[in-house]
Amino acid sequence: MRYAIIADIHANLAAFMAVLVDIERRGEADEVWCLGDIVGYGPDPHQCIELLRQTNHICVAGNHDLAAIGEVDTYEFNPDAVAAIRWTAKQLTTQDIAYIKNLPQVIEKDEFTLVHGSPRQPIWEYILSISAAKENFAYFKSKFCLVSHSHVPLIFKYGKTGSCSFNQFSPNKELSLGVERLIINPGAVGQPRDGDPRASYAIYDNETRKINLYRVPYDIAATQAKMVEQRLPLRLVARLSHGV
Repeated sequence: MRYAIIADIHANLAAFMAVLVDIERRGEADEVWCLGDIVGYGPDPHQCIELLRQTNHICVAGNHDLAAIGEVDTYEFNPDAVAAIRWTAKQLTTQDIAYIKNLPQVIEKDEFTLVHGSPRQPIWEYILSISAAKENFAYFKSKFCLVSHSHVPLIFKYGKTGSCSFNQFSPNKELSLGVERLIINPGAVGQPRDGDPRASYAIYDNETRKINLYRVPYDIAATQAKMVEQRLPLRLVARLSHGV
C-alpha cells in the first residue's frame, strides 16, 4: 500500500490542492497521513479541513489547530500567528470545530508513530537538533516516528550504538527503511521554511519499504492575494514567496 504523508497545510488551499493532484499523478495513495496544523496562517481554513475530510485519512492535532478552537493558549505564538489564529477562529464551522476537537495527539500505525511536534511533547516541541532527536527516541516504541511542526524536511537516525545523526530530506534522496530507528519530517505543504517555497510532502510504499519526498510548485500569488484580501499579516504573506 501507498501512504501520502502531509503536514502543516496551514490553510493554504492552493498548495494543498497541488499536492493532492501530484499524489494522484504519481499513482494515488491508499491513505493520507496528516501530521497536523491544517489551519493557521493561511486564508482557507474551512476549505482545507473540508478537502482533507474528503480523503481517506488519519490526522493528529497540531498547535495551530488546537489554538483555533481555544484548546491551547497562544502565549508561545508570535504576534502575526496570534492575529492569524484569531481570524481563523471566526472562519470555522461547528463541524470544523468538532473535527479538530476529536483529533488525537498521537497515532500509532503499523511501524510508525505519528505526532505533530515530537513524541515527548506532541503539540509544542520542535525537533531540529541531534540532541533533541536523541532524547525523543526514548519516547516512542515503534521503529519510526513521523513529525512536523518545524516545516523543514529532515531525517534523524538512531544507530545501534546509541549514536544519532541527521540529514536533510530532499527529493533526490530516496529513503530506504531498514534496521535503524528514524524520526522523519516531510516538510510543510502550506508554509515551507527550508528556503524552497514549493509545497513539500512524502509518499511511503510499504511493499518497497521506501519513502520519497516530493516538492510541488503551486500558485503562491493566488494564496497571497487571498491573504491580503482578508487582511492577514503582511509578513505571513511575504514569507510564502521565499520559503522561510
